[in-house]
Parts: sequence; structure tokens; C-alpha cells
Amino acid sequence: MSDDVVAAVAQAHRREWAQVLATTVRECGDLSLAEECAQSAFERALTVWPASGVPARPGAWLTQVARNLARDELRRRAAFRQRLPLLVTSAVAPGVDAGLDDDRLRLIFTCCHPALAREAQAALTLRLVCGLSTAEVARAFLVSEPTMAARLTRAKKKIATARIPYRSPAPEDLGARVGVVLEVVQLIFTTGHSAPDGPDLLRHDLLDRALDLGRLLHLLMPGDPDVGAQLALMLLVSARSAARVDGAGRLLLLSEQDRSLWDADAIAQGVALLVASLRRSPAPGRFALQAAIAAVHAEAPSWTATDWGEVVRLYDLLLAGWPSPVVALNRAVALGMRDGPSAGLAALEPLSCSPALAAYPYLSAARADFLCQAGRWVDAAMAYEEALALTSNEVERRFLLERLSSVRS
Repeated sequence: MSDDVVAAVAQAHRREWAQVLATTVRECGDLSLAEECAQSAFERALTVWPASGVPARPGAWLTQVARNLARDELRRRAAFRQRLPLLVTSAVAPGVDAGLDDDRLRLIFTCCHPALAREAQAALTLRLVCGLSTAEVARAFLVSEPTMAARLTRAKKKIATARIPYRSPAPEDLGARVGVVLEVVQLIFTTGHSAPDGPDLLRHDLLDRALDLGRLLHLLMPGDPDVGAQLALMLLVSARSAARVDGAGRLLLLSEQDRSLWDADAIAQGVALLVASLRRSPAPGRFALQAAIAAVHAEAPSWTATDWGEVVRLYDLLLAGWPSPVVALNRAVALGMRDGPSAGLAALEPLSCSPALAAYPYLSAARADFLCQAGRWVDAAMAYEEALALTSNEVERRFLLERLSSVRS
């Protein structure tokens, strides 16, 4: 088998998997059967394409093969008509599919249905929409492959037994349901941006999958301001990825990064999406405010030129509308950058009692940094030790160990 064919199948899997699976689900109404047939279609491509050549429209070829396989299997099921639909496709509210009639969108909303647990939503999205293997999804969430296989099986059974509908939400429900989808995409992105464990700071596979999902959602729902803002946020944050670790694998803070390594095209795309999102919405949403903060950093010509006053103002808005301990922590850091380490420490102090941040290493790391700036070396060393005790990522641990060593020397 030629390398060109393998590459063509791999590219088709990345680009077409969601469409092939989603169309097959609509055809047969059985999520598990559709998944099996989609997998078989890609396997068949590896044997057929070397002889026949890569088709002009690989996605259409794969979809037709998967649909034919599903139809053949359904014909062999004597109880076919009694068992369908395993996914409900009838009783769609009037106007639901107007402008949203895409099988991939239906698949995303099915994976992110609120009846499913959040970890199941994210896992199903990676498995079914992004086409990751069960082993890859397991690695993404730091669990064993059998554990993830069982989790995915339970989620798919719940879709069938609870008759979760395979359709886009009704217009009046779209806002709430889109929010769940965006949170799942953001969870995948955040896990890739700062891996909670392992030897690497970034999980590029998860970053790429989250960006693929964001672009797909924006393609399918171009007028939704939250969808555009969430994609803007991911683009603006991921634009700095190449500068976050140096050649020796050392973590670099934002103040230390070589900004010439930032992806200027991604920043321009992110800013354009953010501006379009703000124009479409009378009030900026959570993702728009977060993207605006990222844009302030991305457009600053240097660390010293960062408009910390604007960053604090944006965090004030974010904290007022979507309060959380992590947002409060980020605001405290921005406040310290604007007003000095004493102000930052004072803002961090009440957060030390937050149960949600009890195991959050970035709180201790932020305290340590401000304590260093204030010349409180003993207290800074203790804070770095606390952060180390809570950190599993090897790149972040090396960074904290270096800081601790410099404080003690």
C-alpha cells in the first residue's frame, strides 16, 4: 500500500469522519451500528483505493459505503421495524432545521445532550464527532482504556434507552443547548492547552480537535455570537502555543515569550471573529469577554505595554456575569500586575479558603510570584512548595522547581 493512499485515508478521516458517521446515523437510526459501518468504510478504503485510486470526492465515497453497509445489516435484522428508531428523529419542532439542517450538527447536539454526564458528553464528542479511538479518548481524560470503553458504552446505551433525539434543538432551546456544546469544546481545548499530567505542556491532538470542532460549529452556525466568540478565544490563545516552551523544554511565562513566534494569522482571525461576535450581540457573553482579554494580550507589542487596566475591567465584567473562583483568581493576578504585588496578594487572600481552589496549583503559584516581587522569600518558597505538591505536569513541575531553587539560593 502506497504512502499516498494511507495519507489520503488519514486526511479523509480527519475531515470527513463526522459527516460520514452523522449521515449514516440519520440513515439507520442506530448510533452503534452507524459507528461500526463508518469504521468499516474507512477500512475498506485502505483496500480499495490502492487499486482504484483515491476518488475525487472521498467523503461521498466513504458515506455511500457506510450507508450501504448499514442498509445491508438492517436487512439482516428481522426485528428491524420493531427496534427503530433507537434515536428519535420524528416530531421535530417546526422550523428547527431551518438554517441548521446538517447531520454533523445533529450529531454534536446528540453527544452533548444535557441528559448525559459532562464527562460522557466530552468523551462522546471526541469519539464520535472527532473520530478518536477509545484509547486516544482514554488518554485525553487520564483513565484506562477499559474504563473509557465502559463509559462510552453506557453513554450510547443511555442515548438509545432514553430515546435521546437525533436532531437539532428547537429554536427556543438552542441558546441553552449551544452553551453546553461550547463548554464541552472549551473543556477539550483547555485540557490540550495545559495538560493536567504527562511529560508535555500541550496536547496538540486535543488542541487541534477542539479547533476543528469550533470551526465546524462556526461553519454550521455562522450567525451565533457565542459560537464565533468561542472560536475566537481558542484561536487567540492557541496562537501563543509555539512560544510557551523553549528549545530545552522549559516553560516560559507570557512575560518571557518571544512574540515573533506567535501566529499572526491566527490572531488576526481571532480578532476578526471577536469583532463580528460583538457586533451581533447587544451585550458580550462569557466567551466574548474571555476572547477580549486574550486579544489585549495578543495585540500588545510587548509585556510592558500590556493594558492591565483594560484586562482588569474585562475581568470585572466577567466576574459580575459569570462568577467563579478561577475567574476571581485571574482577576487578582491582573490586579496585581496593574497595582503591584501587595494588591495582588490582598485580592488572592480570600480565595485561599475556596474549596474549588483547594487543589488548584495556579493559586499557590500566583501567590509565590507576588511574594517574590515583594521580597518575601521564605513565604514565596512555601508557596512554591504548595504548588509543586499539586502539580503533575512535568514541564510545570520543572518550572516550579527552578523558581523554588532560585528563591532558596
